[in-house]
Amino acid sequence: MPMYKALSTSPAIPWRLRHGLERWVESSCRDRRPALYRWLHFGEARDPLRAVTAGPRHHFFGYYDKCPWNRSGTLLLAHQAAFNDRPPGPGDSASVGIVHLGDGNRYRPLAATLAWNWQQGSMLQWHPADPEHLVLHNDRRGNRFVGIVRDMQGREVGVYERPIYAVCSDGRFAYSINFARLYDHRPGYGYAGCADPWAEEAHPVGDGIHWLDLASGRSDLIVSLDRLARLGTDPAWRDAFQWLNHVQVSPDGSRLAFFHIRRTDGSSWRARLCTCGADGSDLSCLLDAASVSHYDWLDNERILVWARDEGRPGQFRLVSVHGESRVVGAGVLVEDGHVSFSPDRRWVLNDTYPDRYDMRTLMLYRWPDGERIDLARLHSPKARWWGEIRCDLHPRWSRDGTMICVDSVHTGERQIHIVDVARFVR
Repeated sequence: MPMYKALSTSPAIPWRLRHGLERWVESSCRDRRPALYRWLHFGEARDPLRAVTAGPRHHFFGYYDKCPWNRSGTLLLAHQAAFNDRPPGPGDSASVGIVHLGDGNRYRPLAATLAWNWQQGSMLQWHPADPEHLVLHNDRRGNRFVGIVRDMQGREVGVYERPIYAVCSDGRFAYSINFARLYDHRPGYGYAGCADPWAEEAHPVGDGIHWLDLASGRSDLIVSLDRLARLGTDPAWRDAFQWLNHVQVSPDGSRLAFFHIRRTDGSSWRARLCTCGADGSDLSCLLDAASVSHYDWLDNERILVWARDEGRPGQFRLVSVHGESRVVGAGVLVEDGHVSFSPDRRWVLNDTYPDRYDMRTLMLYRWPDGERIDLARLHSPKARWWGEIRCDLHPRWSRDGTMICVDSVHTGERQIHIVDVARFVR
């Protein structure tokens, strides 16, 4: 244990001294002596983060459930924006492009998009069918959102009638939701510029999750909001205003998980974690708690998810599609974060929201024996970046599981950074 952690938690040292040490470390030491700050926290002064994008424009990738590296690990997908201090409006475009990691981290734009946000970008990702030469992202064309396929020259080689939310691992099909409805009721996740056709309906029959064939472009509604409103026995879901978010496909593509969300009053909402077969069959609610947050599939039947019951602290739970549930990381993983399993499923990558010093912690958690390794603490002042424009780290694994990529504002700009974790995970 680094000396600072030992001193700051030792009951043998008076509280006033411990508190004074903590305030100094998290203020003037952090700002003026960053190497000492890292040594005090992690036992080494070396900065583990390496920036791969730079100003004057801002760069970010997006959400934590996608891999920004191509198959060979030589290119990194990124968004580029001219501003960083407000949500994007209908007329604001962002560039989608590629960082050439072996060529001085040169950013090369491929195209512009009008369908993006700070949390998940434009759902920019490598096409699983060819993660070396094709990319997917969303855009707005006229009065509708669409999905786009591009090659490495930026040429448009395919357009889908619906925007893409999640893609199965072999690239045969994807899933789509109503991003206009999401924009109206969960700002920061939907897209500006299109009207929700069912804006006045609480749980429309014609809206929900659409299955999208990436070869033919055909799409079908497989789970409607109306069907979800009648799922389960809780009457609170029957007539409440509802929408969808956070769709993720199981590793083998046989199932998908998603958040079904209802309005509870003018500004509050409640989500439950649901799952179904790839075609919408076998629909069930896995978890309906006071709060349900970030998750990832461990395998094709189990999901690690942060949840909190009424009057109790939150915790990570491993829930099964068969109904089993158990707590994971008790006393170690004590905060909600963006969790994802390493490609070999031996490690969990996680982060935190800003603490009282506006610091986010990046960490590894060894699965399943529970060792936690903190990698970095990054300044993320809520006075500048919060709400719709916050910059969560959204840590993401490289394809071989030896590198981590994060979006961060700790330098005063929104940029992408890489951390080498090979020495920990091998």
